[in-house]
Amino acid sequence: MFDNLSEKLDKALHVLKGHGQITEINVAETLKEVRRALLDADVNFKIAKEFTNTVKEKALGQDVLTALQPGQLMVKLVKDELTQLMGGDVEGINLSGDPSVVLMSGLQGSGKTTFSGKLASYLKTKKTKKPLLVACDVYRPAAVDQLHVVGDQIGVEVFSDRGNTDPVAISKAGIAYAKANGHNVVIIDTAGRLAVDEEMMNEIANIHKAINPQETLFVVDAMTGQDAVNTAKAFNDILNFDGVILTKLDGDTRGGAAISIKSVVNKPIKFIGTGEKMDAIDVFYPARMAERILGMGDVVSLVERAQEQFDEEESRKIQKKIAKNQFGFDDFLSQIQQIKKMGSIKDLMGMIPGAGKALKGLDIDDDAFKHVEAIIHSMTPLERATPAKLDASRKKRIAKGSGRSIQEINQLLKQFDQMSKMMKMMQGGGGKKMMQMMGAMKGMQ
Repeated sequence: MFDNLSEKLDKALHVLKGHGQITEINVAETLKEVRRALLDADVNFKIAKEFTNTVKEKALGQDVLTALQPGQLMVKLVKDELTQLMGGDVEGINLSGDPSVVLMSGLQGSGKTTFSGKLASYLKTKKTKKPLLVACDVYRPAAVDQLHVVGDQIGVEVFSDRGNTDPVAISKAGIAYAKANGHNVVIIDTAGRLAVDEEMMNEIANIHKAINPQETLFVVDAMTGQDAVNTAKAFNDILNFDGVILTKLDGDTRGGAAISIKSVVNKPIKFIGTGEKMDAIDVFYPARMAERILGMGDVVSLVERAQEQFDEEESRKIQKKIAKNQFGFDDFLSQIQQIKKMGSIKDLMGMIPGAGKALKGLDIDDDAFKHVEAIIHSMTPLERATPAKLDASRKKRIAKGSGRSIQEINQLLKQFDQMSKMMKMMQGGGGKKMMQMMGAMKGMQ
């Protein structure tokens, strides 16, 4: 996410490294590189220039704080301005209606239908709502079928009327159905086009006027850069929408849309899509995104994701098993599943301060656990519970069943044994033992 922009900003801000004072010369040199980085990320020239001018005004004349070097102070100023440029405060979704009606708009291919499902899943699980998806795309082949597939996948009902070609009538009928069947949120998926045209704009405007939604959201593909911003402006002139959804942020996006869209349309980014899975949706926090762009990570979001998947009862059971030396491969498999639910490995690593820079260039496979899972699934229940019983004959059978080598199985067993010992050590009186162990390992180097 924004890897190229992060790298260029990091290089730009290194200009001040080693200086004892912020001066007009080194500030100008640094901000010249910052502006280049923003332009390369497809940020509008006027916005990039205004951004660097604001940072320059705030930087000049400031004394370097006792605990800060000029470079660190400049990073803080850039972070604060990036946060303001992307919206400042986080904006929530308006769910005040009964039912609350959310109208989705955007160009074809922006991920509107998929994100409608993601939003429905989010509202169902995080907000304990009972959403209804309404299929109003009467033009794109299989659009209605796609929404039904998405609805089945997340366990959310879909309203459609295949014999009707009037999206206004379908949307009204969908809201009436929601009222009659206890749905408190209605998400209306509308048709997109390959480009902005008068027919499309009139249709979405007519739907908007007929249903008067609590929320009108514009879905935009973040990979389209400045084109996304221009399209957002065209839609906003007609719909006066309430917020923006940025999809495909997990792709090779330069970041221009995320940084400049708020400044152009004066509407907040409310959600972002970070993958194909239905739970790959995040509330947009401008401050957290600014920190990630500048390589500071996003520990708060990482902890929140971990808490969402954390099973307190399961954790207590595992702690008891560790204390009794009964931690087995079934428990290990359970921990892997919880990690996978948190999102893609690459995205999670990007939330750890400094990790993104350290791992730059490495191809992190989201299926990194699949070989381990294959080995464990090839074990019998007895072998999973008591790994010590894995002799040469059993290993040979597991290798054949999982398609992995005996060397890989031995490596997994060794890592599992080391992890089990470490977890047991951390349980009680382990702090001192851990330090002693680390000291011993250091002495062996």
